[in-house]
Amino acid sequence: MIRTLVYVEAANGSVQSVTHELINAARGLGAKGDVEVIACAISNNPASLIDDLTGADRVLTVKHDVLANYNPEGHAVALQAAIESSNPDLVLIPYTTAGLDLGSLVAAKTGRPVVGYCTAISVDDGQLAATSQLYRGKLVAKTKTALPAVVVVVPGSFDDSKRADANPEVTDIAAPGALNALRIDFVSISAPDASQVDLTAAERIVCVGRGIGAEDKVSVATDLATLLGAEIAGSRPVIDSGWLPKARQVGKSGQKVKPKLYIALGVSGAPEHIEGMKNADFVIAINSDEKAPIFEVADIGTTCDLFELVPALCAGLGGE
Repeated sequence: MIRTLVYVEAANGSVQSVTHELINAARGLGAKGDVEVIACAISNNPASLIDDLTGADRVLTVKHDVLANYNPEGHAVALQAAIESSNPDLVLIPYTTAGLDLGSLVAAKTGRPVVGYCTAISVDDGQLAATSQLYRGKLVAKTKTALPAVVVVVPGSFDDSKRADANPEVTDIAAPGALNALRIDFVSISAPDASQVDLTAAERIVCVGRGIGAEDKVSVATDLATLLGAEIAGSRPVIDSGWLPKARQVGKSGQKVKPKLYIALGVSGAPEHIEGMKNADFVIAINSDEKAPIFEVADIGTTCDLFELVPALCAGLGGE
C-alpha cells in the first residue's frame, strides 16, 4: 500500500486545479486498492473544501482562525502536523508560490528528502522514481529516492480533471498550539486589476518573453497584436522588469489562457509559463534558441530573428 498525502492548495475558498492534478498523480501510483490518497485541507473553514476533494480516500483537516489567509508559517505548522498524524510514504506539494514556501521546510521538519521540479513520478521497490525539469526545462534529471519523501510537482504535469469515484472519510486534526504564536502575520493581498484586461477571454494572444530584449522593443509585438486583433501579454521576466503590467502576465503566477491562437515571441517556455498557455488551440513559437522548451508545445516554430520576421508579418498583414 502506497500512502500519499496531498497538500490542498486553495484560493478565495476554492480548491485550485493543481490539487486535482496531485490527487490524480497519487492515484496513478498503483492499482486500485494498492494506493491510499489523503488530501490535507488547511483553512479557517476546511469544511468548505471537502466537497471538491472526492478523488481522495481520506481528507485531513486543520482548522484555525489564523489560517483564513495564506500564511507560510501557519501552513507549514499545520502540514507538519498532518504528516506526523498520517505518516505517508509520499507528500505531494505543487510547485507554486506556496509550494516553494512549504516543500523544503516540511521536508526538513519531518526528516524527509525533498525532490523538486517533478513532471513525472512512480514508485518501484520502495523507491520514488522522479523526472525533474531544471534550468527552465532545458535539463531533465531522473532520480531515485528512498521513501518516505516530499515531492514538489510542476503544475500542468498531470490531468487536472475532478474524480467522483470516492466519498472521502474526513478526520479533523487538532490545531497545533504553535498556530497561536506565529511570527509571521498576514497583512494584505494585492491582485492585478482585472478590469484592465481579461486575457482568459482573448481569442488571440501575442506574448513576449525575455528574448524581446528591452522595453522599447515590445512595440514590435504590440504592432503585430494590433493587426491581428490580439491581446498583448508577457511572461514573468517581462512583467517583473516592468515592461508590461501584471494584468498581462501569462503563467503560473499570472493568468491561464485558452486562445485560439497564441504567438510566443522570445518566450523560452519554462514550466511555469507552459502551465498558463498549454491549452491554447494553436501555438506559434519564435525563438532563436533551438533548444527552448517552448518548441515542445508549439504547433509551428522557428528560430528566425523575431526582429526580422515580425515586421515582415506585419507588412504582410497590411501594416506599415
